Amino acid sequence: MNARLQRLVDFLQFAEEIFVCDVGASLIAETPVYSDLVKEYPAARLYAFDGDERHIAGLRERYGDKASVINRFLYDGSEQTAYICDERSGMTSLLKPDEKALSFFNGFSRFGEVISTEAVSTTRLDDVEEVDRIHFLKMDIQGAELTVLANGAEKLRDCIAIQLEVSHICLYEDQPTFGDIDRWMRSAGYAPHCFLRTKRWSISPLTREGDIRKPFNQLLESDIVYIRDPIVLDRYTDSQLKLQALFATLCFNSPDLAVHCIGALADRGCLPADAAAGYLEAMKKT
Repeated sequence: MNARLQRLVDFLQFAEEIFVCDVGASLIAETPVYSDLVKEYPAARLYAFDGDERHIAGLRERYGDKASVINRFLYDGSEQTAYICDERSGMTSLLKPDEKALSFFNGFSRFGEVISTEAVSTTRLDDVEEVDRIHFLKMDIQGAELTVLANGAEKLRDCIAIQLEVSHICLYEDQPTFGDIDRWMRSAGYAPHCFLRTKRWSISPLTREGDIRKPFNQLLESDIVYIRDPIVLDRYTDSQLKLQALFATLCFNSPDLAVHCIGALADRGCLPADAAAGYLEAMKKT
């Protein structure tokens, strides 16, 4: 383990397994926030799902024996059509691209062009035998996130943090809105914590300095993190409070959430009364 992670797990007196699940785990986008944790913490395990076979070799090469890489489309267990787009676009989906919505943004008619379709069998998250439980879930599957959540309640019973890509303008037909996802997450006992990234994009036909990737103000999509309701901490076990403090520190850059959890652990007698101050001092060190 690197020195910072070692100090943190020692401080929290944490030595348990950590299970991370990434659905739509292709390596097109930025490095996942969990990457260092999975690589450095000996008892961390990643379940990486991607239905697009073109991305499987890269995932196996990146994570080696720390990950179970599963070439499968998660959804509701039904037969579906996969709309295959250029692998570099990240837009392959079980939902059909909405041509009118795509044409609203510069370049997206090209990004979302379907080059082939494929009949696929999907699997419910709750039916995946390789996965026992999940502590941190990340999903970026082009509009299918809500269906996977609704079919994964049992596997998510111990999940305390969920990162989702949400669309401000839906690019696929019958795609759930950000509002639909937010209502479901709140009803399942989660609260929004932070936006890791918000992407804006220029509206067709005007570009900024001739570059379609230089936006004005139109929102396109965001990566949002939901956490198990931090107001009702009696829903957390001691281990989950420690794990949330670990995620807050290493994945979300949220020391205030970490101190909130550490304070609750101190109140329970799991850590010293001055643990919050000790945490802040420990995290100052390089």
